[in-house]
Amino acid sequence: MRKHKLTKLTVLFLALVTVLAGCGFPGLSSSSKDTVKIAAQNTTEQQIMAAVLQQMIEHYSNLKTTVISNLGSGTVSFQAQKRGDADLTAIRYNGTDFQTVLNKSGVTDPQKVDQMVRKEFEQKYHMTYFPSYGFADTYQFMVTQAYAKKHNLNTVSDLKKIAPQMRVGIDQIWMNRHGDGYSGFQKRYGFSFGSVYPMQIGLVYNALASGKMDSVLGYSTDGRIGSYNLKLLKDNLHFFPPYNASVVVNDAALKRHPQLKGILHRLDGKIPLKTMQRLNYKVDNNLQEPSVVAEQFLKQNNYFEGSGD
Repeated sequence: MRKHKLTKLTVLFLALVTVLAGCGFPGLSSSSKDTVKIAAQNTTEQQIMAAVLQQMIEHYSNLKTTVISNLGSGTVSFQAQKRGDADLTAIRYNGTDFQTVLNKSGVTDPQKVDQMVRKEFEQKYHMTYFPSYGFADTYQFMVTQAYAKKHNLNTVSDLKKIAPQMRVGIDQIWMNRHGDGYSGFQKRYGFSFGSVYPMQIGLVYNALASGKMDSVLGYSTDGRIGSYNLKLLKDNLHFFPPYNASVVVNDAALKRHPQLKGILHRLDGKIPLKTMQRLNYKVDNNLQEPSVVAEQFLKQNNYFEGSGD
């Protein structure tokens, strides 16, 4: 009888191990030593750039790729990369990493932030921060053109006179972010909004355009800014640090796949802000798949031939 119980327990344990072994990030199950694992957050921009990297790597090498997609935040993608579950992250923003990963604040000079992030990511985490793609995805407060004209709004400070009556939609993550979140914003600008509504970032633009919000905090590269002809308010007190966008790769992956370095360097400075807005617009407004938008972009640019090492 005891032997029978042990056998049942053994079978149950093995079944549990099998289930747990199958858990993890989507995209890991098919990985191998010749597979480059790309982490990407759940934003349009990240999905497009993950597809760009995937297609660039497969175009210029015999390596396989897999995308670990829809990660909820930069912290989640960083932890995945730190554990080795991912070899690289499609986009990391140096200002975000400065604040949330390195837990630093008080520096807004773009060059200093960039230098500190690159140096400490290499020394502490053995990760290489590549040069910026050419765009920065910065947090931006925005309003409709009619609302800006009615209240004479050009800067964030201009909101102070009407802030107590305002309904403002914000990124869910920003509400409790350390350093450059809502708490820090209130201290720097000296005012709070009447009602703040945390929501998914993809919903804020429509909420503003439909009149449900008076202002929203969005991303500077979002294609829907142009779709809705929104007015961007200048961060006149320089509260938000620079958020230059780069691919970040584990040094171990660069050592294992030395061809990656030259391939990824082909994208250095090749994607300006307006280009990223246009690519995002194709996905968000025209409902094209990120992989299709990435393929069209790369073919139009001949996969950036002659741009690498």
